[in-house]
Amino acid sequence: MSRISYLQNVLSSVFERGRIFRSQDDSRDIKALCDAIFSEKGEVSGVKLAASVLSKYEALNEEQKLDFFSHVIEHYGLDPDAMIEAAEAYKQERTPKHLLKLTQQAEPKHRELLRRLNQVPGGTEKLVHMREDLLDLLKQEPQLASFDADFQHLFSSWFNRGFLVLSPIDWKTPANILEKIIEYEAVHAINDWDDLRRRLQPNDRRCFAFFHPAMPEEPLIFVEVALTKGLPDSVTGLLAEARASLANEKIDTAVFYSISNCQKGLRGVSFGNFLIKQVVNDLAQEFPDLKNSVTLSPIPGFRKWLEEEYTETKLSTVLEIKEALDNEESFFLDENTQTLEKTFKVLLAKYFLHAKRNDGMPIDPVSRFHLGNGASLMRFNWMADISEKGLKQSAGMMVNYKYDLGSVEENHESFVREKEINTTREIKALAKTELK
Repeated sequence: MSRISYLQNVLSSVFERGRIFRSQDDSRDIKALCDAIFSEKGEVSGVKLAASVLSKYEALNEEQKLDFFSHVIEHYGLDPDAMIEAAEAYKQERTPKHLLKLTQQAEPKHRELLRRLNQVPGGTEKLVHMREDLLDLLKQEPQLASFDADFQHLFSSWFNRGFLVLSPIDWKTPANILEKIIEYEAVHAINDWDDLRRRLQPNDRRCFAFFHPAMPEEPLIFVEVALTKGLPDSVTGLLAEARASLANEKIDTAVFYSISNCQKGLRGVSFGNFLIKQVVNDLAQEFPDLKNSVTLSPIPGFRKWLEEEYTETKLSTVLEIKEALDNEESFFLDENTQTLEKTFKVLLAKYFLHAKRNDGMPIDPVSRFHLGNGASLMRFNWMADISEKGLKQSAGMMVNYKYDLGSVEENHESFVREKEINTTREIKALAKTELK
């Protein structure tokens, strides 16, 4: 029995009990029900009220959801006077009693509201979807940020590594899970079931996902892996329909070519760090002769940066590249464009090593993810992804990041503390190259 099936069986009775709460109907509106939650002392009654709140929330339209979130912030926030009074009492007499009172007053009531809503069977998943709505509204209503901070605080605890279950995804995985893999694939779209089969069934392909016991049928994040001989320099070959499967004895490299976060409502909760390291460990045990664990990653911010950074440039090499990119239909079919390869790589090196946000971190999100996980910047790949998306975002370029278990911790620390990017001498030299 797979770990996913095990979770489903263990939790089936819990969700069955949840039907009892979901079947309860309460005529009060959602705001009155929230008020009642805080006044109710009985545990069973409290869970029934919470179930009613979640049920009524699902029926709200966007305007009503905004009104609900605004009500929560206005009525269940901090009481400044009570918090100051508790702080003064603790300052005068630092007893456990006064400390407890202070910590209680320093926490907004809407955080406790989320905890109580989470007591409902299936409540965790509903709260994840609730935060999706909140994030959409947050763009136009920044005052909702305090409520979002509570979601992030609680989700960081509820979804910590100790609760996550790593499960392999293969062709025998239940169809409802496979449908989610197709739906959530965010890097290289899965076109149909045949395409999915090619990514899961061959002996030189692997897929792994993290699940949470409270959401056993919803992957949180998954990674697709190609087992190869040598380092790949193009995603086209990895995903080719007619490619031949590689025998186990020839495999020496694990290539993470797609990593997809599945739950928008869990934005800001990091799973990738744990996922990749666990998969690298698992594959090293399965293939003792594995020499390399690398990614073949997109560069989603490169082309935008290129256009903005060199808007009014007079550099002939850059102008030549921009002119070539404007004619995408023939760009990668023209042999003459290969003379631009070195210039491309110089620009990429400058992009990765010099293009920074205000906090000193790289502007490229994929780079921040892998470097923050302890990977090193290894190699640029020319004409690696000539799909429409690859051209639009990365100008057809891709990059290899290397995961070396012997150095990931050191790399992570130097990146987080000193914002140092671990890379090769070649890439450092390219970044110093003057363009003409």
